[in-house]
Amino acid sequence: MRWPWIWRRVYVVTAVIALYLNFFVLIVQSFQKVPVLKTLAPTQSEPPFAITQLIALAAFMALGVLAAIRFRSEPVRAA
Repeated sequence: MRWPWIWRRVYVVTAVIALYLNFFVLIVQSFQKVPVLKTLAPTQSEPPFAITQLIALAAFMALGVLAAIRFRSEPVRAA
């Protein structure tokens, strides 16, 4: 079996994508409901909103790359 490691990486990448999408929704809802953030970006097209989303995207891309690299490529075997 030479291909199981691919599915492990697919799992890690899709898990990070799902977590990012949840975080994206958190940021959008925060800018809609928190008064201080709403004054910074009332229509969510202003620079503070875009910068926050870009920072989150960059952080999750780095997290995804590190997770894919560091995830075990072989299962741990019991002795």
